[in-house]
Amino acid sequence: MILYEDNHLLVVEKEPNVPVQADESKDRDLLTIWKEDIKERYNKPGNVYLGLVHRLDRPVGGAIVFAKTSKGASRLSDTLRKREMERTYVAVVRGVPKERHATLTNYLWKDRKKNIVHVVDRKKKEAKEAILTYDVLATNNELSLVRVRLETGRSHQIRVQLAAIGCPLYGDQKYGQSVNRPGEQLALWSHELTFPHPTKKEEMTFTSFPPNEHPWSKWEHLLKEEGRLR
Repeated sequence: MILYEDNHLLVVEKEPNVPVQADESKDRDLLTIWKEDIKERYNKPGNVYLGLVHRLDRPVGGAIVFAKTSKGASRLSDTLRKREMERTYVAVVRGVPKERHATLTNYLWKDRKKNIVHVVDRKKKEAKEAILTYDVLATNNELSLVRVRLETGRSHQIRVQLAAIGCPLYGDQKYGQSVNRPGEQLALWSHELTFPHPTKKEEMTFTSFPPNEHPWSKWEHLLKEEGRLR
């Protein structure tokens, strides 16, 4: 689903379990899908340019932005590097975080052979600082609905940092095997993107809401409210 489109930007809603770009699975990926869509809708000859600005893990759904021009890609990448792009997620976690609001700062290291990220000492080689802020929006003691704002964009960051405080994401088989069952869908959604337009410079916000399915449906009244999850 297209959330917004102009000459420089394409903001879409990603479905869960679709890879953002081609991988070893050979499954249809989001980048290719939208390149083909643009080519067909605008009857474009040759290859279509679509720049990958940021990524979402394969199980994650929600808002994602692509650049339709190299200028747009360069400026959006610069916005991301300067931490001027606000990325807000909603997630369902197991248990209840001890603090209703907190900023988490960890150093993460990725084992690329196993595709697993670990919280490590800052002195470890290739460790990268990871910062996020979360707010608990609602809880029923077994599960909690949280809003997460990313300061950095490390691989598996939200999943690893919340698991590190004892609240792994619902459905996360990689970082919450002891409390999640096989087949459960990871409950993490890219809810909101805010950033300056790459050419107009005006601030733009795009919002996407998770589906009314378990476990999101436990908080249907919150998720269906007009506007953003503030």
